[in-house]
Amino acid sequence: MEAALDSHELKERKGWRKLRLPTGVAGGTFWLALWFGLLWLLRQVPGVGGTLLGWMQVLVGMALIALAVPLAWRLVQQHLLWSLRNKLILTYLLIGLAPVVLFVTLVTISSYIAAGQFSIHLADSRMRQELDQIAQENANKSQQIARFMRTREGSAWSGTAEPAQAAETLPDALRARLHPQISIFFNGAPIPAMSGSTAGPAPNAGAKTPLGLPAWAADLPGKEFRGLVLDGEDLYLVAIDQRHVSDGGLVSVITSLPVDTALLDVVAKDLGRVHLAGVIASGGLSPGEGLVPETVSSSSAKSNGGRVSGNELHGSSVYGGTEPLAINIGDFRVSFFSTLETKDWDTGELAKFPAAIEVHSRPSLLYRQLFGQALTGGYVNIYINFLVVLSIVFSLIEVLALWMARRLSGSITTSVQELYAATQRVDRGDFIHRISAPQTGQQDQLGELARSFNRMTGSLERLLVEQHEKERLQSELTIAQEVQANLFPHRVHNLPTLELHGICRPARSVSGDYYDFLIFRHADGADGTRGRESGVGIALGDISGKGISAALLMATLHSAVRAYRLASEDLVFSDTSAAGLFVSHEGRGGDGGKLFESPGRILSMLNRHLYRSTQPEKYATLFLAHYDADTAQLIYSNAGHLPPLVLGRDGKVRRLDCGGTVVGLMDGMRYEEGTIQMESGDLMVAYSDGITEPENDFGEFGETRLMEVVARYSDQPLHVISAQVLLALDAWIGAEEQPDDITLVLARQI
Repeated sequence: MEAALDSHELKERKGWRKLRLPTGVAGGTFWLALWFGLLWLLRQVPGVGGTLLGWMQVLVGMALIALAVPLAWRLVQQHLLWSLRNKLILTYLLIGLAPVVLFVTLVTISSYIAAGQFSIHLADSRMRQELDQIAQENANKSQQIARFMRTREGSAWSGTAEPAQAAETLPDALRARLHPQISIFFNGAPIPAMSGSTAGPAPNAGAKTPLGLPAWAADLPGKEFRGLVLDGEDLYLVAIDQRHVSDGGLVSVITSLPVDTALLDVVAKDLGRVHLAGVIASGGLSPGEGLVPETVSSSSAKSNGGRVSGNELHGSSVYGGTEPLAINIGDFRVSFFSTLETKDWDTGELAKFPAAIEVHSRPSLLYRQLFGQALTGGYVNIYINFLVVLSIVFSLIEVLALWMARRLSGSITTSVQELYAATQRVDRGDFIHRISAPQTGQQDQLGELARSFNRMTGSLERLLVEQHEKERLQSELTIAQEVQANLFPHRVHNLPTLELHGICRPARSVSGDYYDFLIFRHADGADGTRGRESGVGIALGDISGKGISAALLMATLHSAVRAYRLASEDLVFSDTSAAGLFVSHEGRGGDGGKLFESPGRILSMLNRHLYRSTQPEKYATLFLAHYDADTAQLIYSNAGHLPPLVLGRDGKVRRLDCGGTVVGLMDGMRYEEGTIQMESGDLMVAYSDGITEPENDFGEFGETRLMEVVARYSDQPLHVISAQVLLALDAWIGAEEQPDDITLVLARQI
């Protein structure tokens, strides 16, 4: 029961381990987002939210953004942008589509601003036309009054303008609703008989009274003024004209046109809807403070939005025209806002707040106003058709670019995906995998890359086969090296009167050099006692070539020398000579050494054997010697080998060069023999060309340097002498590869 509970508790603990809470940057982002959500929920509860919670939410939001942006970018890089296809799509959007979007956005915004500015310009131009009209009428009237007062002729003044001037600028039905008011003053005093409306029916009862003469009119430059003025809460188009009469008096004529719906209907004709607002401030609003025209009402003051704080604003708001309807989906609404220079009628200064004008129009209306009568001509239609065709062509080019970009990106990403999948297959050891034909058939760099990958995998497959073959050959070479190592003497048995030492260091795995020591004994006694050593045979050879072929010929030479040491031309099977047939594993036997006492005869037989059993170009150099332990005589014959040297105790060097040519090259060769008497301390040095022929920048190592090293350590044990020779040789070769097999045989008379 306890075991079952422990198992259940263990499962619960494992389940809790799986539900790990987020840590690091992701964990911080998670907890900040949770905290931000809790603060937002608390602020939604009535009576709970306050300034402190608001500031806490702002601080938490800033920290959340600081952590979330880098985390989101990392996630985008690791997941969204890891794929090459997504990277190419994003690159195309940034390089290809983003400029188009920015250009279209810029053109759209510029067109909207240009259209809005054009609509404001049209409205302002029409108002100025009306102002110019009343200014012209005002000038005519003032001229007539001044002439009348100079001549004092005629009856009372009728108050009408000249018919020609009036007919020349006669407005249409909309303008007939306009009622300019005229005020005439002589030396600042009004003349009511000459004041009134200039044209049209009499104004209604609610019409505004004519404006009085302001004090600042006396200082007008040129005695003329025309412009938009603000009188109280009302806007007027005003023209002032002053003229001197003969008796020194000054006649002032003021024509004022109220800015009302009738005027704005004229301004907004074929344009859309026009909104004009004039503003005054009773609270001392300083210039430059913001004002939105829509926030101003003619009946009440507003101070909302924090734009005008602590001040009461009053103003008139007048509308004219009708809201235009769209003729198609592209005929969007154009709303634009601007201001008009306005003068305060009481002070003569520019108003603190210029009149605000807003125009609501459509591109179709502005287009008609821009081209006017040219719309009826054929050239405009040609231009329009050309623009339509050009837009279609550009759209087709953009669609073609999108299609080509999609094809190119698809080709690139497909090739990369194939390469990636192929590398995964190769990584798992599937070296026979090849990329499919659609990618290799492309005549571009991607297709060449796919074909190169297929060639690479084919080469890898061949290299693996070659590597396996090389490993097999290396294994066989290792076995051959072990077999060859067994051919060299395992243990050197010194004679009582002669010390022996030999070493061979192959340049490759196996060696083409050969050396051997063959110990001879006297016949065993009748009582079974073992015969003492009678002498030793010394063999040193160098096979032509290197590697396996040289090693095989070396094994042949080794076996032949071992065989001939036991042979005898006059072998008699007797109790005495039969002992020579029995050879131990160490190469020791009976008196079979009688034949080996003639090295020249052995070389002749070896030459005949190698010549008949090997290829014509195969040969070997061989030095054979027989040392007699009883007489200390060394009988030798040299078949083309480098002559061994005998270093005496007195430093004199004798060269063992008696013999003949190499063995195995020509048949029927005879070899001479030489004999030297070994004295105590004499040291024979036999070597292969791998010791003397290595070169560096100073030339060959040479025989002289070899004998200098041997002479320097001649009193040391033989293995010390050979070690010093090899050290000197390695220092001479340096970092270069060992060029040839190195073999050294030393024999010293005790």
